[in-house]
Amino acid sequence: MTTRNLPALGILLVAVALTAGCGSDDDGTPNATPSVSSEAAPTGLPTPQAAPSADGATPPSAPTAQGTTERRPSSPPPVVLPKRPTSAPGAKQVIEAFRAAGLKVPHPKDRSVDCGPDGLGLGCSELMATDAVTVYVFPDETSASDIAETWSGQSYQRGAVVLNYLEAKTPAADRPRYEKVLNGLR
Repeated sequence: MTTRNLPALGILLVAVALTAGCGSDDDGTPNATPSVSSEAAPTGLPTPQAAPSADGATPPSAPTAQGTTERRPSSPPPVVLPKRPTSAPGAKQVIEAFRAAGLKVPHPKDRSVDCGPDGLGLGCSELMATDAVTVYVFPDETSASDIAETWSGQSYQRGAVVLNYLEAKTPAADRPRYEKVLNGLR
């Protein structure tokens, strides 16, 4: 501690002692009226005044806890999804193959953003959802296998691609046709 800080520390200690009631005329009864100093400082501690520095200038005061605003970016950073393997077909390519084979793929929606941390957080590279089937493409076969096991009985895996039937309206008897088309891709 430097000697420049001693006057400020002394003022602070005196102020704390006064607000704590040292030397007050209170008799300790609950119906005593509060002193003026306790009303002036609702937090119980006064805000210390900044002592002038060696050059005589008063340093700028620090912002108080009340009234400060946390600055956040105006938009979140873009989600960077892992790349799909070059050997795996893309989700859109799988949907187009289903359509070319005459299979139903109504209302296709690219929901790849749901793969990231703000969505489902599954770590997939691509995600296309239709009313019949949802196509997930993962960055590797291990990730695809883990998810397919989680959805066992309601999914089909080939390499890094997983077909999910959980929200689908596709009858179980039609699922092998989707799986056959997927197996025929690269």
